[in-house]
Parts: sequence; C-alpha cells; structure tokens
Amino acid sequence: MLNRVVLVGRLTKDPELRYTPNGAAVATFTLAVNRTFTNQSGEREADFINCVTWRRQAENVANFLKKGSLAGVDGRLQTRNYENQQGQRVFVTEVQAESVQFLEPKSGGGAGSGGYSGGGNSGGQYYGGSQNDQNPFGNQNNQNRNQGNSFNDDPFANDGKPIDISDDDLPF
Repeated sequence: MLNRVVLVGRLTKDPELRYTPNGAAVATFTLAVNRTFTNQSGEREADFINCVTWRRQAENVANFLKKGSLAGVDGRLQTRNYENQQGQRVFVTEVQAESVQFLEPKSGGGAGSGGYSGGGNSGGQYYGGSQNDQNPFGNQNNQNRNQGNSFNDDPFANDGKPIDISDDDLPF
C-alpha cells in the first residue's frame, strides 16, 4: 500500500498552534495549491488543502510561516470523522505533514516567510538565526555565509550573451 502526498503552495492564513492535554504541539494550516490547467475563462484555479503537523515541527511552522508563505509539504492523506454538536457525522480529509519545507527566504516572498527548513520525522531543524546557533553546514557562521551572496554573483548568469556548449560537454 502507498499513501504519499507532496504539495507546494501558499498558506491561506497564519497557522494555528494548539497543544494536546499531554502537551504535544499541533499546528493546522491550509495550503492553496494551483492547478496545472486553466478553466474556460482562462483563469488558474487552486485547491485548498488542510494540513496538520505535530510536535517541534508544528512549533516551527507556527513561528516561521504566515499567510502567503510558500511551503512544501510531504506527508500522507488521512481521513477521520466525528459527531458535531447538532448530532451530524462530519468527515474530514487532511494531510498529515511529515515534513514541511519553508521555500522562501525570511526577507523575501509574498509574506516574508522564514527561510528555515522543518525536517522530517526528527522533529525539524532550524537553519538560520544568530551566529551562536548550531550550523548543520559546517563551522561558518551565518554572517560569513551570507556575505557576497547577491544576484550578480551568480556564476551561471550569462548576462544576455549566448552560451557556447559543444556536444562533447553534454552528459547525454
């Protein structure tokens, strides 16, 4: 059996963080995911998908994502049902997010979302912050890592000039 969901979209509102009676953090958010086609009037429609994440990753999502943030979600689809106050059976389908990737830098993007990555089952890592934070990329601090990283330093930018590549340079 296979139950795997991979989504990329923008949050429709700020995540909601709550805690269970046992103290486990749970964050819920809705992701707007564009469809790959347009409707008859030429407009692109979107699906609004409810997502849930737990524990440390839930706290990271609540702290670093907000309305409009671009996020990637990897998880599984889950359904549940309950009886509401009117006695009606309510069915809910949502994505249990095992991994949430923050896809925009903290200062960029539609809503200024965090440039941090929530890890998978390990609960999430914080890839940013002050110079004293643990750095998974070696001993460089964040200040040194960000120096000289501007758009003009792209070694692959062609500045509008044609690129000369022979057939021998191609790997296929």
